[in-house]
Amino acid sequence: MTTTVKITWDAASARRAERQFLAGPAGTGTPVAEVVGAMLGAHAQVLSAAELSVGMRADGVTRADVRAALWDDRSLIKTYGPRGTVHLLPARELRLFSAALTAVPTGPSPFPPGARLTEEQTGQVVTAIGDALDGRYLTVDELSEEVVARTGSWAGDRVMPAFQDLWPRWRQVMHRAGWAGTLCFGPNRGRKATYTRPPRGERGADAGDALSAFVDRYLHAYGPATPQHFARWLAAPPGWATALFGELAAAGRIEEVSFEGTPAWVTAGDTGFPDGLARGVRLLPYFDAYVVAGQPRERLFPGKAYQRALGGGQAGNYPVLLVDGVVAGVWHQRRQGRRTTVTVEPLVRLTARQRRELDEQVERVGEVLEATPELVVGEVTVGPHA
Repeated sequence: MTTTVKITWDAASARRAERQFLAGPAGTGTPVAEVVGAMLGAHAQVLSAAELSVGMRADGVTRADVRAALWDDRSLIKTYGPRGTVHLLPARELRLFSAALTAVPTGPSPFPPGARLTEEQTGQVVTAIGDALDGRYLTVDELSEEVVARTGSWAGDRVMPAFQDLWPRWRQVMHRAGWAGTLCFGPNRGRKATYTRPPRGERGADAGDALSAFVDRYLHAYGPATPQHFARWLAAPPGWATALFGELAAAGRIEEVSFEGTPAWVTAGDTGFPDGLARGVRLLPYFDAYVVAGQPRERLFPGKAYQRALGGGQAGNYPVLLVDGVVAGVWHQRRQGRRTTVTVEPLVRLTARQRRELDEQVERVGEVLEATPELVVGEVTVGPHA
């Protein structure tokens, strides 16, 4: 009879920290794209947050290095990733992300019936976006003109509620164009974002192979995990994720373990875990991958942290202070010229060693952002997304 492997929260968080360069930073010379790949993408709705996510995990890396990887050597791509949100992704893995994300079922449209696109119209828009951006860099207004010209006036109808305004109908599927590999971000033109088509490269894997590889990558970084955890990370239907895990289990690709007494999954054979805690103090920015994907959330955000550092149960709304692998405070940085004030609100009493590590982390924030930092320990008075 096979004995189920038992895994504690401490062991799981320690392995996650090791695999995401949080137990110790990646060494000098480690490619930026390798760090981003270990996280399964860096959330980049605000680029400075992505720069911090990467820089806090890699010795010597600054925001300039992240931008060079993005705009100069193109080892990173800025596009729409998990949950339809803007991410930095390794360019060499774009085909995997594209094949996997396009295979995830989409939920009900959040838009009124009269504003929605049909699947046929969505396909037309995604194709039109790719054709319009091939070899070009366009602002959203320029792209809108191209999409309408290539599809029809219906695509330009201003019926999509967004930020106290109405956007053209076609914009509701920009994220799907990103998933399909027909759109990514280009360098800003002044203050305006531009878009282009990423290199097409060779044909990607089929959906089944891509999803299997995607689950493997997710479990490697964030396991043990349940199908519900995976679904939450992707904003996918839980029933679909449960069926997918069932198929992979039947094929011997994933293995069931006991995670704090609850059935969960790891990649088959990947049952080695460290002893002890994920020791250390870390500062992580808005929507860092470790806190967004890490589950169960009540263990990652224990005690006061569950109320203070989550916004309605959603992770990422506040930059967080990690102590020994769990959220133990929030922080905020306010930049003025070449200086930045980092205010940290611990929710636990820090030891002398942890206080020294916090000083080091604040110095590292300054290095990444190319600013001179000042630490203030006290209440963070700004709200989420400030």
